[in-house]
Amino acid sequence: MRHYLVNISSIGFLFLLSCIAADRKKIKVWLIGDSTCAKKETRAYPETGWGTPFTYFFDTTVEVDNRAVNGRSTKSFFAENRWQPVLDNMNEGDYVFIQFGHNDEVQTKAASTKPDEFKANLVRYVTETRSKKALPVLITPVARRNFDSATGKVAGTHDVYSEIVRSVARETNVPLIDLDVKSQALLQQFGPEDSKLLFNHLVPGEHPNYPNGIIDNTHFNELGARKMAEIVLADIRNLRLDLAGRIVKPPAKK
Repeated sequence: MRHYLVNISSIGFLFLLSCIAADRKKIKVWLIGDSTCAKKETRAYPETGWGTPFTYFFDTTVEVDNRAVNGRSTKSFFAENRWQPVLDNMNEGDYVFIQFGHNDEVQTKAASTKPDEFKANLVRYVTETRSKKALPVLITPVARRNFDSATGKVAGTHDVYSEIVRSVARETNVPLIDLDVKSQALLQQFGPEDSKLLFNHLVPGEHPNYPNGIIDNTHFNELGARKMAEIVLADIRNLRLDLAGRIVKPPAKK
């Protein structure tokens, strides 16, 4: 009889949880940024942006809408009318994760921005997101694989633009995920040689998309993308964003 009652109680508890989940408002997490976050066409694999594995971290109340695109900066994302559709479809309670810098900082690119322009663009993204009662989250550009050959230490390549992201986060009181610092720490942990396992490094003939091989120290493979997504996920928890309560929980051990 006791066993029967325990089972009834367990079923009732699970039913209650399902009702709570069903009543919970569904939200979107919008990702805007560049190639390090973007979804990839089949012809680019195994190149993978961290936004791809990030999609699967959340329960059914969250939809991740990845609008990041290769080669885009804070300026070109506006200029190509990629931001306005996001803004038009944004709802109260949604999140907007903003990660730019890679293309802004390369002054030989048409998409590049000067530091003051980069800052003004970030502030615009934040302000317009808040105008829709959505929640902006700023992310520093993820690290490139760049080791000092003499010391074996990771050397940053985004110092100026990452600091601008940090300053905007402070000045506008926006949650910050410092992916530059934390991804550098991860690369240092792997070291100069093993860190290649995180990036799109292929020898000739290893993959049909890259018959001549490739050495790419900016873009990740599947493993690297997942590791970067895990950093973002950990900071969602560390920042105690409400979104953390929607992360899929592992099943209890029996």
